[in-house]
Amino acid sequence: MTNTPPSRVYGTVPNSEQAKMTGLAFVQGLVAGTQPHNTMARTLGYDIVEVERGRVLISARPNSDHLNPQGTVHGGFSATLLDACMGLAVQTTLEKGYGSTSLEFKITFMRPITPDTGMIRAEGTILKSGRRIGYAEGKILDSQGTLLVHATTSCMVIERLP
Repeated sequence: MTNTPPSRVYGTVPNSEQAKMTGLAFVQGLVAGTQPHNTMARTLGYDIVEVERGRVLISARPNSDHLNPQGTVHGGFSATLLDACMGLAVQTTLEKGYGSTSLEFKITFMRPITPDTGMIRAEGTILKSGRRIGYAEGKILDSQGTLLVHATTSCMVIERLP
């Protein structure tokens, strides 16, 4: 029972096409629906909903498909949302011909998430973007703004090969 938005298209944009866009233009295309969301977004039922340079917001509604054996939402669900929003935040700072990939990731679970938590949002914001490394932080908040999970990442900037 995923919460896939019905109007989304899912797939992968070839490197040769991504290389023609700035990172910000690419992520704006994800939000606008002119670029397909990745298939993990379909699998977990999340949506990339806001973007500006250095900031990306993802929304999701955890459900019973996301539970671990203890009955709370599996940490991998939160980790995936944070990896996506932080990586995309780094991506928004990159020029044409460049992409990025995660180098390291640190996550701290502050409060449990359950299906009763309702809609959550994962916000990734850039801390520093350089020529070789980008740094970002991410937060998962509930609808009242309560901090549920916090993370930081570093991403290696790579040249996209056609």
